[in-house]
Amino acid sequence: MEINRIAVIGAGAMGTGIAYQAARFGLEVTLNDIKQEFIDKGISKIKEMVKTGVERKKLDLKEAKAIIEGIKPHLDLKEAVKDADMVVEAIFENMEVKKELFAKLDEYTKPDAILATNTSSLSVTEIATATKRPKKVIGTHFFNPVYTMKLVEIVLGEKSSEDTIEKAIEFAKRLDKTPVKVKDSPGFIVNRILGALMGEAIKILEEGLATGRDIDTAMTLGANHPVGPLTLADFVGLDIAAATANTLHQGLGDCYQTPKLLLEKVEKGELGMKSGKGFFEYTE
Repeated sequence: MEINRIAVIGAGAMGTGIAYQAARFGLEVTLNDIKQEFIDKGISKIKEMVKTGVERKKLDLKEAKAIIEGIKPHLDLKEAVKDADMVVEAIFENMEVKKELFAKLDEYTKPDAILATNTSSLSVTEIATATKRPKKVIGTHFFNPVYTMKLVEIVLGEKSSEDTIEKAIEFAKRLDKTPVKVKDSPGFIVNRILGALMGEAIKILEEGLATGRDIDTAMTLGANHPVGPLTLADFVGLDIAAATANTLHQGLGDCYQTPKLLLEKVEKGELGMKSGKGFFEYTE
């Protein structure tokens, strides 16, 4: 089976990015979320990405039109996924909610459809237990912003079949991404390493050893990182960073214990760039 039709579940930043990239490379896409307003916002984001692509001469008008026409919004989950060769789930990081969704996807999709999750840290193997087709479940972890970040982590569930793995790799390559394979484990490759980096940066700030700006400057100039770990945490979202830290802590032990300062900021609603304040402040 060749993957020509995909359904993306979740119209947030990751879902819209995946939908845009898939439509850009000729796949038929349906975009679903639990509320029409979420879908409408997602479609608006995609139109903004298309407009930016045209303005920067990355897309011509024919390509732009094809992307917009190639993405069909669907509020009804069953309708959205019924013809999909592959479903990519891109909802928030909650295991029980993901398992509930995958049970529905298992019921609503074609028997040979691949069910993929964009989870950044949760167990693909556990998500697969909600289905009767664990061989067809796999992780396809894209990075934000999807249209510029080249990597996709192909996360192998314990029962993911070789055919499913090969199809997921082909899917990533078709979207002009570089796939890397990793066995199912907390945080996979990137977030396991970044989790340690961000955690230590936050602890240094928490202990008053250096200012946030100096911590980030040290890592950009001393380690040649494009951005500092605190700025990166603000970009990712401190709520997401905290959820990932909790997953790593549970799976890998106290060396990944979630910093108190991070939890305090989430509790206060200081979530980073999306809220206007995190470790740093942001204005329009």
